[in-house]
Amino acid sequence: MSTETLEVVRLADYRPFPFAVEHVRLEVSLDPDRTKVRSTLRLRRTGPAGSDLVLDGEKLQLTRLSLNGRKVARDAYTIENGALTLPSAGPDDGGTFTLEIDTEIAPSANSELSGLYMSGGRFCTQCEAEGFRRITYFPDRPDVLAPYSVRIDAPGDYPYLLSNGNPVEAGALPSGGRFAEWVDPHPKPSYLFALVAGDFDTLEDVFTTASGRRVDLRIYVDKGDAARAAFAMDSLKHAMRWDEDVFGREYDLDVFQIVAVRDFNFGAMENKGLNIFNSAYVLADGDTATDADFEAIESIVAHEYFHNWTGNRITCRDWFQLCLKEGLTVFRDQEFTKAMRSPSVARIKEVIRLRSRQFAEDAGPLAHPVRPDAYARIDNLYTATVYEKGAELIRMLRLIVGEDAFFAGMNRYFDRFDGTAATIEDFIGSFQPSTNRDLAAFAKWYGQAGTPTVTARGEHDPARRAFRLTLSQLTAPTPGQPLKLAMVTPLKVALFARDGRKIEASLDGRPADEHIALLDGPTATFSFEGVAEAPLVSLNRGFSAPVRLSQTVSDEDRILLAGMDDDAFRQWEDIQELARGLVLSAASDPQERMDETRLDLFAEAARRAVERASDDPAYAALLLFVPSVSELVLDMPDADPDRLHRARCRVQAALGKKLSGVLTRAIEAIEPDRFDASARATGRRALKSTAMTLLSRLGADAERQIYEAFGRARTMTESLGALGALSNMEGDAFDRALAAFERRWKDAPLTMDKWFIVQATAVRGDIRERLSRLVARPDFDPRTPNRARAVFAAFSMSNPVAFHAPDGWGYRFLADAVIRLDTLNPALSARLASGFESWRRFDARRRQAAEIELNRLNAAGLSKNAEDIVQRALSK
Repeated sequence: MSTETLEVVRLADYRPFPFAVEHVRLEVSLDPDRTKVRSTLRLRRTGPAGSDLVLDGEKLQLTRLSLNGRKVARDAYTIENGALTLPSAGPDDGGTFTLEIDTEIAPSANSELSGLYMSGGRFCTQCEAEGFRRITYFPDRPDVLAPYSVRIDAPGDYPYLLSNGNPVEAGALPSGGRFAEWVDPHPKPSYLFALVAGDFDTLEDVFTTASGRRVDLRIYVDKGDAARAAFAMDSLKHAMRWDEDVFGREYDLDVFQIVAVRDFNFGAMENKGLNIFNSAYVLADGDTATDADFEAIESIVAHEYFHNWTGNRITCRDWFQLCLKEGLTVFRDQEFTKAMRSPSVARIKEVIRLRSRQFAEDAGPLAHPVRPDAYARIDNLYTATVYEKGAELIRMLRLIVGEDAFFAGMNRYFDRFDGTAATIEDFIGSFQPSTNRDLAAFAKWYGQAGTPTVTARGEHDPARRAFRLTLSQLTAPTPGQPLKLAMVTPLKVALFARDGRKIEASLDGRPADEHIALLDGPTATFSFEGVAEAPLVSLNRGFSAPVRLSQTVSDEDRILLAGMDDDAFRQWEDIQELARGLVLSAASDPQERMDETRLDLFAEAARRAVERASDDPAYAALLLFVPSVSELVLDMPDADPDRLHRARCRVQAALGKKLSGVLTRAIEAIEPDRFDASARATGRRALKSTAMTLLSRLGADAERQIYEAFGRARTMTESLGALGALSNMEGDAFDRALAAFERRWKDAPLTMDKWFIVQATAVRGDIRERLSRLVARPDFDPRTPNRARAVFAAFSMSNPVAFHAPDGWGYRFLADAVIRLDTLNPALSARLASGFESWRRFDARRRQAAEIELNRLNAAGLSKNAEDIVQRALSK
């Protein structure tokens, strides 16, 4: 067992860096095996006299150090644990001094994909969170901001030499290579530095800002892929215009560039003016990309662009404030998606993602607040809690203060903190002048982990024509936080009469047909006046708060409300609750019995809901979604995923039988020859995929029908939908379809990733043999993050039935993968290890099997990244 104690960084220990970096000059001479970096820093002491200058470094070879032009003797500085310390550097009177640092690094040996590394024969960087220290010695922390000028020298094999900011000069070197000069005038932290060198195809365009400035747009991709970046370019231009129109934020450089690389640990990175993307989130066309890929590209391109203001122009003071840039920017990209697509469909998809990933995180040993007060490895806090829950906090803030006050506060935040490193307190304080609400009380959401459960109870008083709604909240203990505070929670409420009328009731003397019940204590009662009859209550409309809602409502009332509610989320939610109740009831029954009468009532209610949504096929497809096993696990003590899966399949089969005609027509519809990326066409294909999934639960009779649909498929969405449906059936059609898919796409790596994923997520009797074959294939390279995630992450995160096999095979498979990958890519291995996050929620046999593997990992001498996840998973 590991006995090393990981060093913990604490928010309470934050101290400003005692020096200001006024300018950074980088001169980089590229060579795969021996890149030379000269860093010239102009510094000024801002802290106490006599403070040591401590610069972060990792895996660097220092070749020269000079102070104000004079070489520093070896005994005048120290290097310990990677950090370079220069005692009492610089004058105490606040005058500037210059430090020149020469280092050498080997990008070709960098398999961790942090710092400067090689990808497909090209140079590429990833500096967030602490990668810049692998390029040169520097105060590698987000509160040290400086303007940069960069010179890149490279051999002739690298025609494109890119960095942050604006290009100022480029040309040939006497040696035969090339050079380029870039200047970024905007102060930025080191994690936003970027450098790319290589040969690419380019897609170019131009954007004219609201003030009339020209911005050159360029996307760099693999040779032959420029046409497949067209959707990403359109998404970028839409995002730039939307940010001007909605938030009043204009782009501030002469050029905006995106580079797509295959070897990347994340989705994308917002480096100032030079975004670097995983190629999966840039390249798309109707043949090779699904509709989900198009949606992800649109969202991620927007997200990284929006960081220009929420992350770059205003960055975070320290990594504890990570949610300040990520949660806020996720909120912005989600609002952008709603503007580009169906707002209701987009919101429901957000909720599905939140419940399946973040709610599980909040309920397990890896739970942490949106702003934690301590961490061991910052790389492990890029989580659903920071991103998705962080966005939900912004959405609640907007609801509490109101639309006008929200945008006034955003403008105040931009004006006050532009060019600085800010905190959550700075952000929340920007809204306080615009509201009489106590936002300090709301801000407690940032410091408390866990998902609150809100219990609702209603009582109608016919004599007073009043309805009293009593709400109470409770949050279960989480690691390090056994006692929980009551949160300020805004819940949208509407009341409906049984004849379908929306009731205009008065709350606190204000008549309206929709109200916000602001629950700001453990319990509160809200009295609605002018309610003549006992109403049906539509609560947490639009998912106004990220909570679990407990209401005692009969199936008949849910069905009635689902048929009249004008809130699309609540309609969907009532259908979900009916399905959830059926699955959980059957899974908890010793004989797994399901109430056939309730099942038929549910299926009929879903049929009528789909009929009402006939003009919105995307919404109709969501109405037929049955809560996932990963989500249902949170509702079942000592959960058994096999039982949940079997019960879920029966509910899906009931839907397939009840709607067989509608579903068959959806499957048989032929897509036009020319790919249509419109919302209507996307919805049509979503309904077709859902139809194939539901019909696959009816048994072998549907196999031929789905296999024929696979053969007719004209888009990747249809092909993957059919493959996924065939994976539910034990016949040989799945393997025949896989073989045909591989023959067509074997030379398209991004598309073949999907081929790996659909097998890793299949619930089949041969899943173990199938996974073993996949990782033995010559085209399975674990050094490529996309391919490793396509098997290991897809299996552990999206196949709970097989991963949580009672004999522990799935846990062993993942643990072996974590050990195998850890020496190559610690950040990736740590992400994979987080697949164990919910292990304590299962029955005793599964818990024992998972604990054995976690203890094996804890004794394996893993990297600090992976060790942090494992030790937290084991903690109680």
